[in-house]
Amino acid sequence: MGIGELFLIGVSLSMDAFAVSACKGLSMKKIHRKGAFITALYFGGFQALMPLVGWALGKQFERYIVAVDHWIAFLLLAFIGVNMIREAFSEEEQACPASYRLDHRELFMLAIATSIDALAVGITFAFLQVEILPAISLIGCTTFVLSLVGVVMGHRFGSRYQQRAAVAGGVILIAIGLKILLEHLGVLAL
Repeated sequence: MGIGELFLIGVSLSMDAFAVSACKGLSMKKIHRKGAFITALYFGGFQALMPLVGWALGKQFERYIVAVDHWIAFLLLAFIGVNMIREAFSEEEQACPASYRLDHRELFMLAIATSIDALAVGITFAFLQVEILPAISLIGCTTFVLSLVGVVMGHRFGSRYQQRAAVAGGVILIAIGLKILLEHLGVLAL
């Protein structure tokens, strides 16, 4: 898996964190640099940690499922992508808080919630023999930057682009999963 694909996965996985960060920015009357930095640090850190945990779990079971790993990678990425698109169009809108406050417990829970998908992606990394340290570094840094951008955009523009970002992230994950499957089936050249 190349750096371009890893970057796209990082961007896709960052969309939930971006949306939550936009909510945080929306609730700020004035940009709080420290709050924006800490928010981005939570999201970026967990987006890097969860694929590492998934990779470690996947390595434990790798020898048992190596013959079907490309199907598992495709199904996990497609499931995550479809779920992201479905959530973008669901009637339940995530409520943004009325006012901003730096609550570490809340950020911790939000960081876990927005990085669960990254755990599943980490499992696929184990099956695809992805070098984990560069992958999680890129994903974590990408999420950190996009979370900072989310706070600023949320503060300036509100939540107008939240749905489009989630749909784009879902489509990218599905496309990468399909590419992995087609390469392993010999339809596309590796």
